[in-house]
Amino acid sequence: MSATQPRTNPFIPRREALQRLALLVGGTLSLPVQAALRGEVIHATANRFSAEQQTLIADLADVIIPTTDTPGAKAAGVGDFIEYVIGHCSAASQQEAFQQGLKQTDILSRSTFGKSFSALTQPQQTEIVTQLTQQQKPFFLTLRELTIVGYFTSETGATKALDYVSIPGRFQGDIPMKAGQKTWAV
Repeated sequence: MSATQPRTNPFIPRREALQRLALLVGGTLSLPVQAALRGEVIHATANRFSAEQQTLIADLADVIIPTTDTPGAKAAGVGDFIEYVIGHCSAASQQEAFQQGLKQTDILSRSTFGKSFSALTQPQQTEIVTQLTQQQKPFFLTLRELTIVGYFTSETGATKALDYVSIPGRFQGDIPMKAGQKTWAV
């Protein structure tokens, strides 16, 4: 849309809203996430992840946002989001670092419990993720960011974990929330 054309739709697209939100909160979203929200492809790679790695990514995300009274990250398809962002919207060096983080997670899981991460019990998986926060902090921070963004921008996260208004009405800036009410989705 050019600067001279008037906007016919009074609502901004979700992607643009998320970009503006990122700028509003100080640009705290990483460059790959910002690129994904803009629909940019930075460095696409073929055969990004093996089937085992895809399962590992989904299981790691599900430890970060587990199923409770709302669906977890795995049910929201966050693993696919993470694979897309890493595989298309990250520089080659970031893709390699993420692959290394997955390998280190598998090594840690096998050395600690003698099994792959996906074969562990939920408390064992939580223990491995806790260790990752110390031993593989950059990998864990990337994983956590992608899990949170992927979850809360998914249909499941926006409609099950957050209150969602599919057709917003007029602006009301000061609406009191009821006790226990969920936060509103954008």
